[in-house]
Amino acid sequence: MSSPFERGASRPPVTAEDLHDAVRLAVAALGEAPPEAWEGNAGSLEWECWETAEHLADDLFAYAVQLGPAAPPLDGDVPFVWHSRRPGGPENAVHADRTAGPAGLLQVLEACGALLVAVVRTTPSETRAYHPYGVSDPEGFAAMGVVETLVHTHDLAEGLGLPWQPPAALCARTLARLFPDAPTDTAPWPTLLWATGRADLPGHPRRTTWRWDGTPRP
Repeated sequence: MSSPFERGASRPPVTAEDLHDAVRLAVAALGEAPPEAWEGNAGSLEWECWETAEHLADDLFAYAVQLGPAAPPLDGDVPFVWHSRRPGGPENAVHADRTAGPAGLLQVLEACGALLVAVVRTTPSETRAYHPYGVSDPEGFAAMGVVETLVHTHDLAEGLGLPWQPPAALCARTLARLFPDAPTDTAPWPTLLWATGRADLPGHPRRTTWRWDGTPRP
């Protein structure tokens, strides 16, 4: 099965609307989980489902604030304080109020996603900001937000016992932006899971380490 576009063709950009769609689909899917399921681990991660959703919200928040200053930093993160609530837990600046329950947690996720969507929409395309995987542009941060949303929703869906199958075209655009060396003759969603070390892909060795390339592309 081939990707919706082939290497060498014009690369469709990853947009703020793509990110909006990814977060919307994720929130809708995760909203089907029973409240008690959120205390279990998210897939193969060592974090609870609740912590993983907080981490995803924190990723989206962090990407938004990285682009936010008039002169975004090129050599480090905007200096928020990130901390874990327990040993081994994710280090976040964003933490949801547990008394608000899963509905409140998903509202936090949706709000952080909307923040990044708005920043990507309003930031000039020539803007650059630091990320450890490469100084990037607004499109790159949108694509990073899509990857975080799709793959962490996969982790959460495994832990919560939910189905999760994001759109192939969205996965393909994101792969082209951040994983340009990924295979283009395989289905986009399994390829994205493989690229992020979460699945096998026939004909390709399983990835035990991985990173994307956030540097701007033509």
